Amino acid sequence: MVIYEKIKLAKYKFVITPKEDLELPPYKGSTLRGGFGSTFRKISCIDRNKSSCKGCLLKDKCAYSYIFDTSPRSDSEVLKNLDDIPRPFIIEPPLDTKTIFNKDQSLDFNLILIGQAIDYLPYFVVTFKELGNEGIGKGRKKFILTQIITTSILNPDETLIYNSGDDVIKNLESRFTWADIIANSISGTRKFKPKYITLNFLTPTRIKHQDEFVSLPDFHVVIRALLRRIANLAYFHCGENLGIDFNFFIRQATKIKIEELKVRWVDWERYSFAQRRRMRLGGFVGEVTYKGELEPFLPFLLLGEHTHLGKGATFGMGWYRMMIK
Repeated sequence: MVIYEKIKLAKYKFVITPKEDLELPPYKGSTLRGGFGSTFRKISCIDRNKSSCKGCLLKDKCAYSYIFDTSPRSDSEVLKNLDDIPRPFIIEPPLDTKTIFNKDQSLDFNLILIGQAIDYLPYFVVTFKELGNEGIGKGRKKFILTQIITTSILNPDETLIYNSGDDVIKNLESRFTWADIIANSISGTRKFKPKYITLNFLTPTRIKHQDEFVSLPDFHVVIRALLRRIANLAYFHCGENLGIDFNFFIRQATKIKIEELKVRWVDWERYSFAQRRRMRLGGFVGEVTYKGELEPFLPFLLLGEHTHLGKGATFGMGWYRMMIK
């Protein structure tokens, strides 16, 4: 459990209250993430004329560069040329498709921070407060960041750490580890020698395999994406090289079969301010049940419930829940 102890996460529920009627798209993750990114850059970047953080002298010391434009540090020992490094945060939007929020009708979403990013919580608070002044959604309607609540798996009771009344962040320890996630599952109703597992993909999931996005979530495809994401999150944000034997796990994963499939492809669009164009981002949602020797994969699948998997995880894509039988 030594490695499991070193992978740390924190989860918070942000509650916002519109100052005026707010209109958002059915899938709100992109709007929240996009608004956060543009506002974060405005309040933290010293050279907004640059199209990216590459070449900036302050890149290794900049909060925006680390959180939102993550790249290997100049002194990184491995993976120096890796471009697609996962960002250390995830915004989990509401799962309903409600689009209109009346004045004084609250809306909440989850923020998950991973590893070193946990110490950057105040940046998220300041940014979402400022985003409230700038406005989001159709017509850029304003809102107030009303509350922030911790939702650690170690404490089932929600704890208020911020409210707009006193405008102070309480310094309460809310971190939990990969080991805690596993221990919590063992002590609960989940079995660790299952015959079947069902993954319920709650948000569109985009997994690329052999240069194509897949619509059929074969187990080995899911595991490839999950192991790659977890390994990179651990190395770049928790300072831990997991040393995963990818070949072993992939060989074992190919033996796992789909028992039941109830997934469908969902397309949706978002506007990218960085690329200045609308982008179509489809993914599969629904349930898939797998059968086979699943025990070796459970620690990764349990962590994946919190880290998500595939493309677009920062705005909530690739979010699943696991049921063990």
